[in-house]
Amino acid sequence: MQARKRSSTVERRKQILNELSAKGQVLVNELSREYHVSEVTIRNDLDQLERKNMLIRARGGAIKTEGGVGIDHHISEKDKLHITEKARIGKRAAQLISEHETVIIDSGTTTMEIAKNLGHLSDITVITNALNIASQLIQYNGFNLIIPGGYLRKNSLSLVGPLAEKNLQNLFVDKVFMGVDGFDTRHGIYTPNMEEASLNEIMIRNAKEVILVSDSSKFFRRSLAYICGIEKINRVVTDNGIPEEDKKRLEDAGIEVIIA
Repeated sequence: MQARKRSSTVERRKQILNELSAKGQVLVNELSREYHVSEVTIRNDLDQLERKNMLIRARGGAIKTEGGVGIDHHISEKDKLHITEKARIGKRAAQLISEHETVIIDSGTTTMEIAKNLGHLSDITVITNALNIASQLIQYNGFNLIIPGGYLRKNSLSLVGPLAEKNLQNLFVDKVFMGVDGFDTRHGIYTPNMEEASLNEIMIRNAKEVILVSDSSKFFRRSLAYICGIEKINRVVTDNGIPEEDKKRLEDAGIEVIIA
């Protein structure tokens, strides 16, 4: 019976991938009706397939991915993925910032959610290399905003390159909040762009505390450019979909895991 169940699950997931390849996207409710299983079962199918980098989870379903560690999705695409989880993570991470602190908020869709939740603070200094995050922060009174410069990466709306790196070299902060595209708890964190990775290394080196904000879909995934190992991370803010083995591995390494 168990063997038949496993076989049925494997076959269903194979058919889902075939359908995704043909259509470009699939919806949970439609798959549930098609395969006569619960929506919970379909969500689990999609989550497992995403962990194998075979698709990208989106609100209400999944979208096609071409695979490959070097894919650099546009921020407008990422903004549609895991919206609820990112909003919770951003709100919780914002609570880790106190008055009078100096922080770096890295580019990304999850870090953008942090910026949206800082309106209650009145005296902080924020360094960001992301134009969309800077645009959000200028709406608040009492903020000191520093933009390090550089040339614009349109995919991420971030400023990178030698100028950005030079200007960040001598800036030291209490905390850096960083989002990533890949997080393998056995090896470290990743991004698809080498210049972003180089800038991230400086951010980490010049921060008293490194706080990673990442929805659980990023776990057990790697991307093109390696940023650092988990020994450089102090806290991780994520959602309750984090695999238990990853949570344990982080906690065993002395990293605080905060579930938003």
